[in-house]
Amino acid sequence: MPKEAHLVPLFFGVFLCDDEGNVLFKAPYPEGAERMASRLMSVERGELVEEVRKACEEARRLGFERLVVENEGLAKSITRELGLTATVTFPDRVAEQLRSKMPSLAVEAGVAASEEDYVKLLHDVAFQLSRSKVKMAVEKQDLFVAQAVTALDEVDRVINLLVSRVREWYGYHFPEVNQLLPDHESFVKLVAKLGLRDKVSEEALRDLGLPPDKAASIAKAAAASIGADLDEAGIKPLADLASLALALYSLRRSLEGYISNAMSYVAPNIKGLVGPLVGARLIALAGGLEKLAKMPTSTIQLLGAEKALFRALRTGTKPPKHGVIFQCPEIHRAPRWQRGKIARALAGKLAIAARVDYFTGEYIADELREDLNERIKEIKEVYAKPPPKAKEKVKKPPRKAKPSKKRRR
Repeated sequence: MPKEAHLVPLFFGVFLCDDEGNVLFKAPYPEGAERMASRLMSVERGELVEEVRKACEEARRLGFERLVVENEGLAKSITRELGLTATVTFPDRVAEQLRSKMPSLAVEAGVAASEEDYVKLLHDVAFQLSRSKVKMAVEKQDLFVAQAVTALDEVDRVINLLVSRVREWYGYHFPEVNQLLPDHESFVKLVAKLGLRDKVSEEALRDLGLPPDKAASIAKAAAASIGADLDEAGIKPLADLASLALALYSLRRSLEGYISNAMSYVAPNIKGLVGPLVGARLIALAGGLEKLAKMPTSTIQLLGAEKALFRALRTGTKPPKHGVIFQCPEIHRAPRWQRGKIARALAGKLAIAARVDYFTGEYIADELREDLNERIKEIKEVYAKPPPKAKEKVKKPPRKAKPSKKRRR
């Protein structure tokens, strides 16, 4: 009796074979495409379903000392929970041999009445499996956060376009207010709520939330404005446009609140390191928290700077030192010659935070922040002064060619 057996999970059951490919034991999954797809999902995740346990018990009863499987997670579960030695071989020769004759095996196991029924069952199980995987993918909260922060960036772009248009348009009617009211949201609120400069009074401006001194200066400028006159019909489309921009500001605050709350349970360590918005942008650029957790530090450091990196590779110029993490104050407030080192240190802590958020969920952001602050302090002390500029090489003048000596005849 050989001492090595092969455990082969197929889409309709689990088979135990010897080294020659002979089937020693079979445990079909429960009937129904949905149940079979569920069993397949569990086996792919390395879980010990009932059929796998029965096959392992049979292997132990037959005296096998080792099992060969193709799934690393399943091998670890068998070794840890059932006490059998399981090794991983991919692809497994016996498993490939068994998969080549699945239609006949399905008929012999009583799962399908004929090969035509087998094809229909295979289609139904594949459909259910795909449906379950798609549902699992879209149920990940990190994808919702990524969509929300992308929507936030798009809202910001639209707001900038609308505010620019409103300022230019309203400037024909009340040009002085552009300099007196630099805050964009307050500006569009004034246009949307008051409109005509004849309605701009100190009391009305205070009702909009402006400080008294600012309200007084704007009201004084409105009384002596040199702008063109407008009637109600002329100000209405402009006020409607300003109202739309004002609504977008409200939507922006709502999106920010959602992202902040969602990041608290999706990636609390990333949020604790770089804040909810930068953390959400990193997740969006990586394509999800799982992909971010599996990225090396160097890739995280340059997320968002891919165009600059490829341009540097193509043209031979200096590569970028940071991507979207440049938005963190630790980097953009630092002197230029320290930014690359700080970005590298921050990316290293972000890699740890992403892996902890994805695999364990333990909160260690405070410890990571403390270590990062110590490293930044060290960088600022060691590299307090900018590095000396490289000395330009003095080009030597070209050597003059010596006149050739004529040969004496």
